[in-house]
Amino acid sequence: MTACQPVGFDATWDVASSIPGWLTEDQGRLLFDTAQELPERPVVVEIGSHQGKSTVVLASAARALDGQVVAVDPFVEGRLFGGVTTRAKLEHNLAAAGLTDTVELLAEYSTRARLEWTRSIDYLYIDGKHDYWTLADDLKWADHLPVGAPILVHDCYSSIGVTLGVLAHVLPSRRLRYERRAGSMALFRVGPPSVADRLRILREVPWWLRNVAVKILLRLRLRLVAERLFGHAGPYDPY
Repeated sequence: MTACQPVGFDATWDVASSIPGWLTEDQGRLLFDTAQELPERPVVVEIGSHQGKSTVVLASAARALDGQVVAVDPFVEGRLFGGVTTRAKLEHNLAAAGLTDTVELLAEYSTRARLEWTRSIDYLYIDGKHDYWTLADDLKWADHLPVGAPILVHDCYSSIGVTLGVLAHVLPSRRLRYERRAGSMALFRVGPPSVADRLRILREVPWWLRNVAVKILLRLRLRLVAERLFGHAGPYDPY
């Protein structure tokens, strides 16, 4: 693989934004900017690729550094995830973006793939199954990251399982620190946290509870109430 001329975020987002998914522009920019800070020839692990919206963002940044994205996704069958159909769409979107050679697809559950993983990585993006146990296991991929490396978690403060996993495993951790978020996407880094880092996590709890309340109202088909009380417009969960 040969390093390419850097592609700016705006050009990258023009491509990625046309791909179905739940990544916002601000979140895409956070993914892109943190990936651009990596050393040459980085290995980026993405857990949960769906049709490739975030994969295109990460691969565009990694390609300019002669790096590689390993996209880990089991491509589960079913109405929500689409199985092999989703994988075909992902491969098509990568090809259309000219990023096929930059992305290695690993069609496996992240919890199983981790047990066999031996390579060092430079960047971890977690957007897999949003339950407490899977998130807790996905955080163990951090064992392959150097100090200072970024860990980004999507739906960090909008999913009950993900947020509880962060409160249980990141808040008391001695080797993960919280920096900031874009919407519900949180940026952590490998390194000893300060008291201020821990307090930043706790300060997000009210916003998380707000998002849980919005989800409950949407499930009860009280969309107008969610908009009136919390300013949440639209039929989709906050992300």
